Amino acid sequence: MDALKRTPLYDLHVALGAKMVPFAGWEMPVQYPMGVLNEHLHTRKAAGLFDVSHMGQVILGGRDAVAGLEKLVPADVAGLAQGRQRYGLFTNPEGGILDDLMIANKGDHLFLVVNAACAAQDIAHLDAAGLAPEVVTDRALLALQGPAAEAALARLVPGVAGMRFMDVAEFEWTAPDGGSATLWVSRSGYTGEDGFEISLPADHAEAFTRALLDQPEVAPIGLGARDSLRLEAGLPLYGHDMDQGVSPAAAGLGWSIPKVRRAGGEREGGFPGAERILPELGKSARARRGLIPEGRAPIREGVELYRTSGSAEPIGRVTSGGFGPSVGGPVAMASLPADLPEGETVFAELRGKRIPARIAPMPFVTPTYKR
Repeated sequence: MDALKRTPLYDLHVALGAKMVPFAGWEMPVQYPMGVLNEHLHTRKAAGLFDVSHMGQVILGGRDAVAGLEKLVPADVAGLAQGRQRYGLFTNPEGGILDDLMIANKGDHLFLVVNAACAAQDIAHLDAAGLAPEVVTDRALLALQGPAAEAALARLVPGVAGMRFMDVAEFEWTAPDGGSATLWVSRSGYTGEDGFEISLPADHAEAFTRALLDQPEVAPIGLGARDSLRLEAGLPLYGHDMDQGVSPAAAGLGWSIPKVRRAGGEREGGFPGAERILPELGKSARARRGLIPEGRAPIREGVELYRTSGSAEPIGRVTSGGFGPSVGGPVAMASLPADLPEGETVFAELRGKRIPARIAPMPFVTPTYKR
């Protein structure tokens, strides 16, 4: 068995009392002494700091980077303005999803952030397409999320206050020892809150993290609360709510495919699986739906769903589920028939009982992105 990899902040996590667990081949903090529930609530009311250095950071350079990437993703990469980023999907020839990613236009190159569990596959995919990906191995990646994220980060890096949702920019930070580091900052995240993702040199990661944790609003947050925050925000997780057998429409991600790449668009199709994906947009038989179960018991991934309390055959299954601390009760996302209306009740099979669950709009909390 391969040894688990460690981020540049491993020693700091241990010093802060984190519970470390294996995750996508890395040893990562799942929670700190504050506990998952309090970490979640702290992020919603103030600012939470996450180590996401396990995610893959990739640079695509050269004049063919934009056209080459559009052959792999159904996103408008050519129309992405410098200093902006957008969400995208790697698709396969069968119309399923290989991974989701962020794509930033930094002028002379594209900067991609991909999921840790899929990073090796994604890099090989880019390489096979002749895009010569440059894998960034000497930088950490942080996510600072919450309504106080701007105030906390702006004390260290004043320029971030002028950024809006999905902006990307570079800033210099002067460390307490007099050294400096170039920060690659995006105003984005995966919690439903305003916030930033910050790529920085690994040898400055601990000093910068400590400087952020010195801000009164900021607390360290683990993977446990990161999952419950994104669930409340109605944000899908690769390998759970989408995978190689799920199309963008069925995953509720048709919005990420713009008009220019759709049927009749200027650059229609041209990406793997377009023949299935494009006709299915707006017409998928299945969809990712929000659920609010009755009672206090969470319904978790894999739980089967039935049309009535007595139905013999399941009509879907839960893809993500748990307790929503901000909502004050259980929430879930599920793969269900697309034609079931909001407000309809389905039934979850839980420990031999059928629990009613109402189909509800997502997100379960109101996003606070700075537009």
